[in-house]
Amino acid sequence: TMRRGVGTGAIAKKKRAEAKYKERGSVLAEDQIVQMSKQLETFKSHLEEFASKHKQEIRKNPQFRVQFQEMCATIGVDPLASGKGFWSEMLGVGDFYYELGVQIIEVCLALKHRNGGLITLDELHQRVLKGRGKYAQEVSQDDLVRAIKKLKVMGNGFGMIPVGGSYLVQSVPAELNMDHTVVLQLAEKKGYVTVSEIKESLNWQKERASHVLDHLLKEGLAWLDSQAAGEAQYWLPALFSELSSRDVSPEEANQMTP
Repeated sequence: TMRRGVGTGAIAKKKRAEAKYKERGSVLAEDQIVQMSKQLETFKSHLEEFASKHKQEIRKNPQFRVQFQEMCATIGVDPLASGKGFWSEMLGVGDFYYELGVQIIEVCLALKHRNGGLITLDELHQRVLKGRGKYAQEVSQDDLVRAIKKLKVMGNGFGMIPVGGSYLVQSVPAELNMDHTVVLQLAEKKGYVTVSEIKESLNWQKERASHVLDHLLKEGLAWLDSQAAGEAQYWLPALFSELSSRDVSPEEANQMTP
């Protein structure tokens, strides 16, 4: 009986000690959170100060804008989160990306007849710059990517598909899955792809390759050249460099039918 009593006492003592440590741990954790919040607040106010001081620079210089966005991201501030509020009013960044979004939509719509709603980021960049004129604020591909991400949130079919170290910008709500993406990546080098190439490179059955290509044709993202020597070629106008480099006006684009 005596031994059991000692055992119970020791357990109770151990539990009390554990509770105390836990309590002390919570207090320490709370202290750390308070400290971190204070540091973040300080950093945020420095960032706001920095933003107001370098307002013109942030607006004019794309490299500077990238670095500023990265600084914001480290403390979880999104200067583009809303059209109103400190950041957008201070920097006019909300307006800047909104205008850029509108220009991106305009370019994509003008070329949709030609490319089915897929365009390389490079071509989009060139056309947006051309449309803005030489006196407009400079715009980088990073700016375009940010503006597209904002358009994507609005859920109007915009998205980006990684291809060959850059992106294809999708401006139509076509359902594209991983298979379609892989085929687009495969077509990137030549601008077209064949069923045999897909079977060989991706080790797919003929049915799977045909299913993907038929979908791209149906969505207007690919054109079929059945006269090609040897085997039918599926061309992707978004990757077809000769067409891209020729300046196609919206009127011409309307007349060109796949």
